[in-house]
Amino acid sequence: MKKLVIFDLDGTLLDTIADLAASTNQALQACGFPTHAVSAYRYFVGNGIMKLFERALPEEARTAEQMARIRALFVPYYDAHNADHSCPYPGMVALLTRLQAEGVALAVASNKYQAATEKLVAHYFPTISFVKILGQREGIPTKPDPSIVNEIVAAAGVAKSDVLYVGDSNVDMQTAQNGGVDACGVTWGFRPKEELAAYHPALLAERPEEIAEWVLQK
Repeated sequence: MKKLVIFDLDGTLLDTIADLAASTNQALQACGFPTHAVSAYRYFVGNGIMKLFERALPEEARTAEQMARIRALFVPYYDAHNADHSCPYPGMVALLTRLQAEGVALAVASNKYQAATEKLVAHYFPTISFVKILGQREGIPTKPDPSIVNEIVAAAGVAKSDVLYVGDSNVDMQTAQNGGVDACGVTWGFRPKEELAAYHPALLAERPEEIAEWVLQK
């Protein structure tokens, strides 16, 4: 029976928080708004870039016009600088390599916009063949809506009972629940372990190797 593991990107496969923070802060500063510490961005990200900008802006400035201004500055800067400080979490390349060698299908499901998702995955995981690499696209709802999971499962041609969705936030745990697949919460990402445990995922992984062991023994 073929198995499929779907990975979130930011906070799960890659530690991207420093580049996300730097890119948002430069846009905020250019527009005359206060900037934030890198640590604050751990709670700003996860629901796509427009929600990131909404959370980063002062409450009185959270208008469609201001978010569009921030986006216009953020995207070109982030496209040029999204690999300045980002890197795979320890053990993730080895995990993907092992799962691929064992015949497990792999995919990425992110709320990061599509172009940046594709660029980062290709840059950091060039030896991995993913069934699908999906980010946020026009007209497709963002996670925790399960559309992205359903699209990947259909492309992989597997039963939902043979799917594990791996992520680091409540958004990811909700996405797995909404998609009717098993969830794995990873504790090395942007959100605390308690946030993940509240959703009672099938697996709460402290180390990447635990994911391989769970998938291959299932």
